[in-house]
Amino acid sequence: MEHKDIAINGDNAIAMAWKQIDPDVCAAYPITPQTIIVERFSDYVADGEVNTEFVCTESEHSALTVCISAAASGARTVTATASAGLAYMWEMLGIASGLRTPLTMAVANRALSAPINIHCDHGDAMASRDTGWMMIFAENVQEAYDNAIIAPKIAEHPDVQLPMMTCLDGFILTHAIERMTPLDSHAIKDFIGEYRPVHPLLDWKNPVTHGVMDGHDFYFEHRYQIAEAMTAALKVAEDVFEEFEKISGRRYDLVEEYMCKDADYVAVCLGSTFGTMKAAVDQLRKDGKKVGVIMPRLFRPLPSEKIAKAVSGKKGVAVLDKFLSPGSYAPMYEDVLASASSLDKMPKLFSYIYGLGGRDVKVDDLRSVFTDMIAGKAKKVNYLGVRL
Repeated sequence: MEHKDIAINGDNAIAMAWKQIDPDVCAAYPITPQTIIVERFSDYVADGEVNTEFVCTESEHSALTVCISAAASGARTVTATASAGLAYMWEMLGIASGLRTPLTMAVANRALSAPINIHCDHGDAMASRDTGWMMIFAENVQEAYDNAIIAPKIAEHPDVQLPMMTCLDGFILTHAIERMTPLDSHAIKDFIGEYRPVHPLLDWKNPVTHGVMDGHDFYFEHRYQIAEAMTAALKVAEDVFEEFEKISGRRYDLVEEYMCKDADYVAVCLGSTFGTMKAAVDQLRKDGKKVGVIMPRLFRPLPSEKIAKAVSGKKGVAVLDKFLSPGSYAPMYEDVLASASSLDKMPKLFSYIYGLGGRDVKVDDLRSVFTDMIAGKAKKVNYLGVRL
């Protein structure tokens, strides 16, 4: 049973999802623009609306350390961070995945310093993309809420057992108030199910050790197991999306496509830009231009085969990254390029860097991505909206 639609921002929507999940432990440290998440959730804890043990730590590094310990002990665990907070967790990110702790973390995507900037780009998530965490992105507030419910179901699956970031664009989604349809709490609890840890530290009848020294005899194999778990997560995610549709009526896919089947030119993007790009596509379609847009819902693990299928046969593909990788190509451009390399005939791919530090990107700007490709003006690497 669904509730009536409500008006809510992305941060409060995630806090609401956590309240309905009722995790065992939440450890966190505030940082803009995610602070509202843990502030609101702490209200639920203080008011006795959840049974969660809430731990206020002295830093993000400590927050994730507590979460790893809790998850390893057998507790369903959540946390949230952004930008420099995620960077401060760096040492513990690899430990969380290496110890196979399936905790979930909301990341309110924000630029990394310097210069200091509190606005949205994907620098924080992209800088941590190879630490063994799964990543799921939201287009809007509804999806931010849904992803917070979907994530633990994927992360805790016996074939996965990896931590997961639920990414939402800072301020654009964290603070923007949108219409959202929440789910019934009982339906969510039935969907999530009881947490069943695989090798909990507190199971004294079956003692295990976590975090031991791992020499050359076994380290390689343990890292390989993470790669295998990532591969398994793709199938698990599809199954979870299908199950979630039954309780919500909302269908999600590993790769979302809009107007792509007959398109000659497509763009690939993440997060809230997907919605803005749809508006650009609609306008160009009225002008007779065959264009479309793609969003990989999961960025890690990367659904490479589905990306390749989505761009197959296109005349041009623009890959939009809200992140600049100095000295190399942008990460999603590289990923789409690698995915498309499996095709017999690769389309022309163009990299677009945009929106850094919250630089506004409007529908007209995104229209130019397509018109440049169609006119043959697109370069291999393009900086959309920068003052040169």
